[in-house]
Amino acid sequence: MPEPSELFSRSWDVLVAGGGNAALCAAIEAAWSGASVLVVEAAPKFYRGGNTRHTRNLRCAHDEANEVLTGPYPEEELWEDLLRVTGGETDEELARFTIARSKELWDYMNAQGVRFQPSIGGTLSLGRTNAFFLGGGRAMLNALYRRAGRLGVKVVYDAPLTGLEIEDGVFRSATVAHGGRDYRVKAKAFVGAAGGFEANIEWLKEAWGPEAENFLIRGTAYNRGAVLRLLLDAGVKSIGDPRQCHAVAIDARAPKFDGGISTRLDCVVFGIVVNRDGERFYDEGEDFWPKRYAIWGRLVAAQPDQIAYAIIDSRSIDRFMPSIFPPIEAGSLEELAAKLQLDAARLRATIETFNGAVKPGSFDPAALDDCRTEGLSPEKTHWARTISEPPYYAYPLRPGITFTYLGVRVDRNARMIMEGSAPSPNMFAAGEIMAGNVLGKGYLAGIGMTIGAVFGRVAGREAGQHARN
Repeated sequence: MPEPSELFSRSWDVLVAGGGNAALCAAIEAAWSGASVLVVEAAPKFYRGGNTRHTRNLRCAHDEANEVLTGPYPEEELWEDLLRVTGGETDEELARFTIARSKELWDYMNAQGVRFQPSIGGTLSLGRTNAFFLGGGRAMLNALYRRAGRLGVKVVYDAPLTGLEIEDGVFRSATVAHGGRDYRVKAKAFVGAAGGFEANIEWLKEAWGPEAENFLIRGTAYNRGAVLRLLLDAGVKSIGDPRQCHAVAIDARAPKFDGGISTRLDCVVFGIVVNRDGERFYDEGEDFWPKRYAIWGRLVAAQPDQIAYAIIDSRSIDRFMPSIFPPIEAGSLEELAAKLQLDAARLRATIETFNGAVKPGSFDPAALDDCRTEGLSPEKTHWARTISEPPYYAYPLRPGITFTYLGVRVDRNARMIMEGSAPSPNMFAAGEIMAGNVLGKGYLAGIGMTIGAVFGRVAGREAGQHARN
């Protein structure tokens, strides 16, 4: 492997900033077309891959079942699911393009050496819609890096991009920091695939205010938005609301950064969620968890002190994928309130009121069942059962930010759109840095990986073609 200084002194066909799913798909496609490709990854090698390290699956449309996916998932159904969670805040052309191209991802990923497995228990109805990586996100990443290496792609770690030279919407070079030195790296085309700004607490505070100090970052500590900021400052058109993000309610005992999937809590639909004042504040059974789990981070963020508590009883403790942290257990509601430092009388009143509003039905976690409440505000519309069988359990919740939706605007060729609405001829984007084109708000489990792979492939192909021409 050449020394980084030697790699930086060359002129490349394609320079890719980032080291995750989108970046590697771009690098592979560009190299496959015959382009010389350099990938610069801000993180050390062990932490390479951004949030891809923590993923488990991708969502893809398909016409029939296979050895892993349990049934067909037509394009139109995926579009309807996306439309529902975004509330229509999506670029329909780019969204439908993503969905159509997602049908290629099963074969494409297998061709790169990525392997899949059946969905694991506790994932709530994802077996038909989402393909799970055998070995998780890191195994998937390792396969992509091996494939890229065989195609001649060069990678430098600990190499944050700190500057961009852009003239009239045309990329000329990038400044890359490595080993205490700055290097000017020239390339004929540039792919930005370096994620959002979720690990930049100060930037989050610009959008959210001081509440952001209580946010936990589920993914990498290296996604600080440096490349995104450089691009926006250079005149690339923005897309998305800085307050919109993939924000999950995670275990409040999780670390500040890099907690990953193990800190997510899937118990909400089986019980109730109360805030610091012991009050419910949203319908816990609104829809299947994979279509609603990513709104709960924002819901908790809006509560006092950005804290909430999911409460279930003994009938539900084995029905979901548990957190890496054990539940807080108590033999009575008063004991539970004491452990959570909640007002016992208020918590009991909330639970008794909820129990009294539950209407009998046929409980079915695999369907939008008829177990509901009547006369509450907010109601619980599905999977409502009384919380009445001790022991009682609770999990403390904090907003867990996965990635932000403010990004760069692109067209279907992954070209960055400049202020004035002209596309750049040689700057392309893929992954979280442009996901806001498809995700105006809300989230579908696995769709981030889909966007990254689809647009990564397009960006790499287009960048390689531009360099060759």
